[in-house]
Amino acid sequence: MIRITELRLPLNHAEDALRPAVLARLKLADAELAHIHVFRRGHDARKKSDIQLVYTLDCTLADGVDEAALLARFAGDHQIRATPDTGYHFLTQVGEYTGPRPVVVGFGPCGLFAALILAQMGLRPIVLERGKSVRERTQDTWGLWRESRLHPESNVQFGEGGAGTFSDGKLYSQISDPRHLTRKVLTEFVKAGAPEEILYVSKPHIGTFRLVSMIIKMRADIEALGGEIRFQQKMTDLLIEDGAVRGVMLESGEQISTTHVVIALGHSARDTFQMLHARGVQMEAKPFSIGYRIEHPQSLIDAARFGPSAGNAILGAADYKLVHHAKNGRAVYSFCMCPGGTVVAATSEPERVVTNGMSQYSRNERNANAGIVVGLSPEDYRQDGKRDGSPVNPLDGMAFQRIWESRAYELGGGGYLAPGSLVGDFIKRQVSKTFGDIEPSYKPGVTLTNLQAKGHGSLPPYCLEAIREALPAFARQIRGFDRPDAVLTGVETRTSSPLRINRGRDYQSLNVRGLFPAGEGAGYAGGIMSAGVDGIEVAEALAADLLGMPDAPVLQGKGAKAGGQV
Repeated sequence: MIRITELRLPLNHAEDALRPAVLARLKLADAELAHIHVFRRGHDARKKSDIQLVYTLDCTLADGVDEAALLARFAGDHQIRATPDTGYHFLTQVGEYTGPRPVVVGFGPCGLFAALILAQMGLRPIVLERGKSVRERTQDTWGLWRESRLHPESNVQFGEGGAGTFSDGKLYSQISDPRHLTRKVLTEFVKAGAPEEILYVSKPHIGTFRLVSMIIKMRADIEALGGEIRFQQKMTDLLIEDGAVRGVMLESGEQISTTHVVIALGHSARDTFQMLHARGVQMEAKPFSIGYRIEHPQSLIDAARFGPSAGNAILGAADYKLVHHAKNGRAVYSFCMCPGGTVVAATSEPERVVTNGMSQYSRNERNANAGIVVGLSPEDYRQDGKRDGSPVNPLDGMAFQRIWESRAYELGGGGYLAPGSLVGDFIKRQVSKTFGDIEPSYKPGVTLTNLQAKGHGSLPPYCLEAIREALPAFARQIRGFDRPDAVLTGVETRTSSPLRINRGRDYQSLNVRGLFPAGEGAGYAGGIMSAGVDGIEVAEALAADLLGMPDAPVLQGKGAKAGGQV
């Protein structure tokens, strides 16, 4: 097949316009082209008056047409080449496996794909998930949103599907993907019930409700292949002998013997991080970001991004990505933008408030929301007061997050109400009295309060200063972004893990053999897609080590890489 990239057509092109455009691009007669497959479709909205669709196409030539000769004719054209192999190829697939069963701790996107790949290879993984199954977990999560009742082990952070279940369901990432592992993730999701469009739209998403049913199907696939999923099974200890994994201890007192453990915890398993640190597992403090959620009418964002084409079904609800470098040296940026979505309560600890964003597949809620966050370095949050360049305690980031989450609970007035402000008042350092036309979507509710009280604000002063400066700057890119009645809801503290569990090129912990740190919680992913890809790579590395395959291609890869955020 021949792949064409960057083929552009007008947004509202005729349904039959694609084939003539391909024939013209390849300089072929109609009879020489058998079939066209849309591999990717995106859009270029830089000129609102002339939005274009941008296609990547795989073209099958008719019998008798010399593909090699055609490629030779376009040898200097980087937009015409042979279609690459994007299929997934297993490292190995064993028959009746009777050796030590690998254990996967955590059943979010990373743990899900690690377990799925291990099961598909025949290695019969055991999955330990501290939270409940996704249906039960959904009920508990609604209990917080509707009744202010928190279940510390069953919420937005903990349970089947991980934090990605209650999100926008974004399935795109900025990671390098030379092996096309993102295609494996998308293909498995489609098999589990996701719409086929996620295979070709440039920014696929599926939303919370669809994710729930898909996860149940994928769990059934793992179990059918010999895997075992255990819910409400919290790992409380890692058993280590002579620098190697020997098993895990559960809260129930049960001990599971194993030589290979995938740690796919997610970014909020603070007690498990503390346990691993106490056991001497090598880890380090890493940067993360904190800030607020901001809400605008989705119609405002659509108009700003798409102009007269706002509302076009192909374009859908518009998103945005913004960055501002403040005068105080801080970077302020939009994070996890959720078109047509809601702001959700995402705490996992009592008497703390954490916000996040979520959308359904339809993205048809009235408001758009995004995190507006400020980047922090470990030196910003170290707790010992030193400024001598010595290493920061890896647990200091969690302590710092807790300070502001507790402050948010207090400013909100208790009951998991979140503190909030109108953008216009925030910029003027005023306290908001009433909401305008934009109603906040966060449940249980938002309390208008003083987010910037001297000595008792909702964020560190340097964050407040940077965000005040950034909001008008963002309005120069999206008209109306600093609209006075836009709503800020605090606080967003769990943009990524505050630590990294160090691993080598073999994907194993640097000082504990058989321990495979993985995904967002370990500091190697940011979002559903990158976490899923990391789960695949870690499963392959684990299998190679377990089965004695030192020359396996995956072990020549980049196990120490950190995934990009979306």
